[in-house]
Amino acid sequence: MASTTTILNLFASTTSLCLAIGVCMLSVIIEASSSSSSSCIYGGFTVNLIPRDSDHQLSQFDRLRNAAYRSMSRINRLRHSSLTEKALQSEIVAGGGEYLMRISIGTPPVELLAIADTGSDLIWTQCRPYRRSSSYHAVACGSKLCNALDNDVRACVDQKSSSSSSSACGYTYSYGDHSFTNGNLATETFRIGSSSSSSVEEGVVFGCGNRNGGTFEEQAAGIIGLGGGPLSLNSQLGDSIGGKFSYCLVPLTSSSSPSINNATSKISFGKQSVVHGPDAVVTPLVPKEPQTYYYLTLEAISVGQKRLPYNTVGNAALEGNIIIDSGTTLTFLDSEFFNELESAVEGAVKNGKRVSDPKGIFSICFQDGDNNNDNMELPVLTAHFRGAADVKLEPVNTFAQAEEGLLCFTMIPSNDIAIFGNLAQMNYLVGYDLHQRTVSFKPTDCANHH
Repeated sequence: MASTTTILNLFASTTSLCLAIGVCMLSVIIEASSSSSSSCIYGGFTVNLIPRDSDHQLSQFDRLRNAAYRSMSRINRLRHSSLTEKALQSEIVAGGGEYLMRISIGTPPVELLAIADTGSDLIWTQCRPYRRSSSYHAVACGSKLCNALDNDVRACVDQKSSSSSSSACGYTYSYGDHSFTNGNLATETFRIGSSSSSSVEEGVVFGCGNRNGGTFEEQAAGIIGLGGGPLSLNSQLGDSIGGKFSYCLVPLTSSSSPSINNATSKISFGKQSVVHGPDAVVTPLVPKEPQTYYYLTLEAISVGQKRLPYNTVGNAALEGNIIIDSGTTLTFLDSEFFNELESAVEGAVKNGKRVSDPKGIFSICFQDGDNNNDNMELPVLTAHFRGAADVKLEPVNTFAQAEEGLLCFTMIPSNDIAIFGNLAQMNYLVGYDLHQRTVSFKPTDCANHH
């Protein structure tokens, strides 16, 4: 059991937490990196993930609620993509909770900030600055690179050039909030990180957007896809990073722990992203469509010492029954299983009275008799993934203060698709090895992780 005091402190600025990340995307401002090049096999670099909150007038409770609403919008989008086996198109949400990635594109380089999104594949940005770049090359329609786009976003576009009769590879992407981008697929030189110490990657495939609209903010010039498909940044870096990347998400807290306030989350690529050590656990990635998603097999969840089998047929868990997504804040679980989990959690909370969430978002909420939650004791949960990969979830990973005196469980039921969200991943070093097809978890003080 753990006291709720820590929970209240950690969520005193809940979505300035890297995971106002809302819900719809993991995004970062890359402040610095160590040098790396695609010519250096299995090289690597590490960059900062710095959250940006564009609306300081919102209370921490409003931010959490907004993050929860966006989580629900996102799972509706993921559910549709999973059932139709189409590539994921993540939602873009205006306002706070977005994180921007500092990159430079072209020759000469043009610097921009773009939303980094682990829930989509295509890298795209506004096209205008790159028309004069000497390293810009259009991708032809019918080429292997063009065919990597999903059928319903790909189109042939006539070249407006008297010297060429070929057709260019065009694309059209629309997003859940009616934002859109329309343009051509091309290759360019990317510089990731600061100009003094950057990773230079040539021939990166990206979408050069001629028509873009909706809720993209002035600072955000596009999206950097980090999903599992062939056109994502991490997939294109491929052998240069050994197919590896990892991140460590810092819970930001109140003045009770000022050292954490100045800490930044990290995302690493290549050799610096390897997760190892006696506390690290490894679970296999399950190949399923669409390949954008990172599918894991969740075998059970324990509430204290009580183990509850998850989504099983006979005695075996269904393969690939949950998606790990750093871009979704909440965790979504099978509805039938959630009924058992709900009962176990309610029975394990001490000195707390179960109450309804007045906004109707969270399924399980509690308050103590004094409405300050100081005396409430919360259970530790453990997510058991295939391969004996047990991920211990402290109360900060599973409970959040939704209103003054109201503490809510941040896992909720889903009828179709299950997602292991980013609140559950805080203070873990989470590593992806796309060559070995594994995900690793290592409990880590992310505020002091370098």
